[in-house]
Amino acid sequence: MADRPAIRGRLAERPGLTALALVSAGLGALVILPYLQYVLLGVVLAYILTPLQRRLERYVGSMVAAMTLVVVAILAILLPVAYVLLIALEEALEVLTAIQEGDLGIETIESYLESTGYAVDIVETYETYQEPIGTAAQELATTTLELVSALPQILIGLTVTLFVLFALLRDGDRLVAWTRTVLPIRDELQDELLAELDQLMWASVVGNVAVAAIQAILLGIGLELLGVPAVVFLTVATFVLALLPLVGAFGVWVPVSIYLLVLGRPVAALLLVAYGSLVSASDTYLRPALIGRTSAFNAAIIVVGIFGGLVVFGAVGLFIGPVVLGGAKIILDVAARERRAGPADDLDDAETLESDEMAADPAVDTDPETGISPEDGAESESDETAVSDEDATGSVSDGATETGTEPTSDDESGQSG
Repeated sequence: MADRPAIRGRLAERPGLTALALVSAGLGALVILPYLQYVLLGVVLAYILTPLQRRLERYVGSMVAAMTLVVVAILAILLPVAYVLLIALEEALEVLTAIQEGDLGIETIESYLESTGYAVDIVETYETYQEPIGTAAQELATTTLELVSALPQILIGLTVTLFVLFALLRDGDRLVAWTRTVLPIRDELQDELLAELDQLMWASVVGNVAVAAIQAILLGIGLELLGVPAVVFLTVATFVLALLPLVGAFGVWVPVSIYLLVLGRPVAALLLVAYGSLVSASDTYLRPALIGRTSAFNAAIIVVGIFGGLVVFGAVGLFIGPVVLGGAKIILDVAARERRAGPADDLDDAETLESDEMAADPAVDTDPETGISPEDGAESESDETAVSDEDATGSVSDGATETGTEPTSDDESGQSG
C-alpha cells in the first residue's frame, strides 16, 4: 500500500494497540503450536495443489474445486503414503528380528570375508554390540506402540490438515492479500520476498521431493526384480537418503550389492551396481531440471534443514526445514540490504508520498475564509485584470473614433476662410 513507509511511525504512536496485537499473535501461536506439524502439512499440500485449484475454478466454483482436491489428496496422497509407511515399518521390524536371530546368512558373510583376508567374527561383534542393537529394536517397537496408542490424536491432526488444506485452496488468495496489508513492509519488498520464497518452496517441496521419489521408485523396481527382501523398507530409505545431497540412492544400493555378492549372487550384485549407478546419475539431470537454481538453497541448508526440521516439526520437517532456513537467509539478506541503504530512502518516500497526496487533494491548500485555493485566486485576479485592461482599451478606442469623426472648430473656421 502507498502509505507503508509511515507504518513504523504509526505503530510507535500507538503502543497500546501494538502491544495488544503482539499479545493476540502470541496467543494465536500457542493455539496452533500443538498441531503445528499438521498445519504445515496442510500448507505443503495446498502449495502443491493450488495450480490444480486455479484450473478447476475455470469450470466449477472455488468451494467445489477445493472439496474435490481434498478428496484427491486423501485418496492419492495420504492413504497411499500411510500404507507404504506401515509396510516399511513392518519390514524394518522383520529385519531387526532376523539380525537378532541370525537369519541373514551371517556365516556365509563371515566365510566370504575370510576368503578375502579379513577374518571377522560377526557373531562375536553382534554379541559385543547386542545391547545397543537391542535398545534400538526396543525403541522401534515402543515407537510402533506409541503410534498405535496415539492413533486418535493422529486422526484429529489429519482432520486439522484437511480443514487447513480446504481453507487455503478456497481462500488462499485472500489470506495472502490480508497478510500483505498487515505486514509493515513496502510493497516492492513484499513482492521480492514472495518471489524468493515461492522459488524456495518449489525447490524444496516439489523439486527435491520429486527427484527423491523418482529415484526411490526406480531403485525399488530394480530391487524387486532382483528378489531383494524388504523392498518397501529399502525404497523408503532410498527416498529419505535421496533428499540429502551427495548421498542419494548410493547409500542403499551399495550395501545391498555387497550383501548380494557375499551371499553368492555376483550376477545380481553386478546388475544392481550398474542399475544403481544409472539411478544415482539421474540426479545430475533431474535436480537442475526440476529445482533450478536459488541462492538460498545450498547443501548445508538442505542437510541442517532436513535433520533440524525432523526434530522441530516431525516428519513434515523433511520438506519445511530447508524452507525455514532458506527463508531466514533471504529475509536477513533483504534486511541487511535495506539497512545499508539507510533511513533516508524511507524519508524521501514519505515526503514524496505526502506531496503527491497534497497535489491529488484539491481541498488541502485552500483559504479557510473563501474556500478558494491561492492558484485559483491568482487566476481569477489575472482574469479580472485582463478584463479591466480590455475595457480601458475599448474606451480609448471609442474616444479616438469619436475624435476622428467630429470636426473641430478650427477646421470649420479654416473652411470658411
